[in-house]
Amino acid sequence: MEKILNVEELSKRDTRLGRVLDSLFDGVYIVDRKRRIVFWNRGAENITGYRPEEVTGRRCADNILNHIDAKGNLLCKSACPLLYTLRTGQEAEEKVYPLHREGHRFPTLTHVAPIKNDKGEIIAGIEIFRDISVEENFRNLQEKFSAFIRKYVSAATFDIAMAQANDSPSASRTRDLTVLFLDVAGFTTYSETKSPEEIVTMLNELFGITEVITRECHGDIDKYIGDSVMAVFIDANDAVRAAARILYDALPEMNALRLQEDKEAINIRIGINSGDVVQGDIGSPERKDLTVIGDTVNVASRIQSVAPVGSIAISEATYARLDAGNAARCAFIKKFSLKGKKNPIPIFQYISPLLQP
Repeated sequence: MEKILNVEELSKRDTRLGRVLDSLFDGVYIVDRKRRIVFWNRGAENITGYRPEEVTGRRCADNILNHIDAKGNLLCKSACPLLYTLRTGQEAEEKVYPLHREGHRFPTLTHVAPIKNDKGEIIAGIEIFRDISVEENFRNLQEKFSAFIRKYVSAATFDIAMAQANDSPSASRTRDLTVLFLDVAGFTTYSETKSPEEIVTMLNELFGITEVITRECHGDIDKYIGDSVMAVFIDANDAVRAAARILYDALPEMNALRLQEDKEAINIRIGINSGDVVQGDIGSPERKDLTVIGDTVNVASRIQSVAPVGSIAISEATYARLDAGNAARCAFIKKFSLKGKKNPIPIFQYISPLLQP
């Protein structure tokens, strides 16, 4: 004769169900309608430190597990997932922090479900949980590592690296971007008379304001190359706005503070070019750099090298992409012959509205 499923039957360990639940690595316990523990498997004992005889007949709130949620709320007194399941018949899943027998809390992923008899009546609730301390520690470490790495690579580089790690997409792609090169004028002479600490401090000051303004103008620092900065923008208008803010707003303020401290003022030059670039992995299997390469990048660097000190020089390709307001602030300088180019290319100077007559 088939036995009727009831709480007494669920509490037995020598039944087929009891032996199966006892063999699981996950923690499993069953409670009656009053949330009193009637079954406690070996997995629950291994995870929490509590033996079956210590918890059977008691509730979690009886100074045993005292679960709290991620916000620190004591679930046993209010929003208990088991209570919710017993009242509604709905399953629930939640990350909770039970109290170990030794007094410390630890994270678990908990799944609760109702147990019904042959009449469909809820007679008990079952909770299956696993210790996710390792996963949580790994997640915390990963977030700290990501925050650390973001200080040394561009946001685009970081995002592409994560996308490749997760989905393994194609290693490279062609994009139409605007590339900005910023360089410290006379850096070699400056570095010959300054200590390494002074040089690093100056570069950090300059690169700091450059990064902030670049991000505010929707750009991305691709890399730092000695005393130079390479940034990329989707919109050429953003690139020239960023360059103007750096050269005409931020740099004068930085130099004013430096002069107050009896430090030498810094001069820069900026070159900008637009066009197709290849964005992808560059390097060896052991060490790669996610960056942009191509003729557009090379020309931007060369434009910067021929730009007058204290100016923003842009190519005709960039000039053609500017809106009417920004285009009106550009003045043709002349055509420059650049190494590797058969024909001279027109160079324009972007002038701040404050400097226009």
